Amino acid sequence: MVEHSTLHKVVVIGGGYAGTLAANRLRMRTDVRVTLVNSRPKFVERIRLHQFVAGNYDAAVDYGTLLGDDVQLVVDNATRIDTASRTVELASGRTLDYDYVIYAVGSTGAVPASVPGAVDFAYSVAEFEFAERLRARLAELPADAAVTVVGGGLTGIETAAELAEQGRAVTLVCGGTLAPALSAAGRRSVATWLSEHGVTVLEAGVVAEVRRDAVVLTDGSVRQGALTIWTAGFGVPGLAAASGLRVDALGRLLTDEALVSVDDDRIVAAGDAASPSGRPLRMSCQAAGWLGVQAADAVLSRIAGTTPAVVKMVFNGSCISLGRHAGTMQYSDQDDTPLDSVLDGPKAAEIKEELCRRAVMGITMEARNPGVIVLKNAGQEAAGMAAAS
Repeated sequence: MVEHSTLHKVVVIGGGYAGTLAANRLRMRTDVRVTLVNSRPKFVERIRLHQFVAGNYDAAVDYGTLLGDDVQLVVDNATRIDTASRTVELASGRTLDYDYVIYAVGSTGAVPASVPGAVDFAYSVAEFEFAERLRARLAELPADAAVTVVGGGLTGIETAAELAEQGRAVTLVCGGTLAPALSAAGRRSVATWLSEHGVTVLEAGVVAEVRRDAVVLTDGSVRQGALTIWTAGFGVPGLAAASGLRVDALGRLLTDEALVSVDDDRIVAAGDAASPSGRPLRMSCQAAGWLGVQAADAVLSRIAGTTPAVVKMVFNGSCISLGRHAGTMQYSDQDDTPLDSVLDGPKAAEIKEELCRRAVMGITMEARNPGVIVLKNAGQEAAGMAAAS
């Protein structure tokens, strides 16, 4: 670690994969005081929430095992960043002074109010609290109760597969192509597993209405089900916009290519809520971890009086869990373009599990030894921070 005399206050907003990793890494300098603001007292393994919902994994991890001893955790919600006074306003009424902010608020699911009944009757798996509610509801249902999952992306697939493996009757309404981010070979791999495990896949189906015990599709057909799970769509918290900072169409903070806000060079973004030059990376744990490292390095560069490096991202692919015993590993080019190369079956399940473990392991490693992750080892480090959903 580097010894210095002047104290620099950094507030990290958001304690997910990006924010927690960044908070630990900032401790490469001993003159940086790090405060991590998060709405929950525990870290959530978001890429395992489909497992949590199915009742076979506890997705919450105590921050005491993940954060360096000198990172101060404040359990609260940030409501505004006052760039003029350099303070972060919290829901409790408290304010935090800062020299720099790392904006790592993440993303959330978006159950659309435009679909009648969706807000009232559909369950989400995007946040821990939503997943808790869904898990409790699933536990109340008979084992043979039909479940409808809306959304043919990776979250929808993993959720449908987890429940189908338990023997539940599942319908997956895709609203278009199943797993559109995968190659044709990847889609075939996923579709084959779903078919073999009794999942009814409606690729052309689009939900027009959600009822307590059914969904109505745009063609007028009705699919009965005791429970509807909505996994389609993403949104981001509105903190940046509420703070007068420029955002993209989805609400992600607009930054330059070094992740620095285009409006304020003391604010650096990381994870799902970052939009470098208006071209955001795919929302994923893989990108979140990678950007968390680079956001911390950008702040450290600013403190050192050097120019932050242009953000680099090396994708390896996507690994989709299909229950506990199978999966599909979709390999990609470094720019995230899917290749025809696919690995599936039990080996892919093992890789997925290892990637999920490494996502948390990377955070712990930075807590013990700040700066241990070296981005030049592109393939290893990207895998180490998880190429999961």
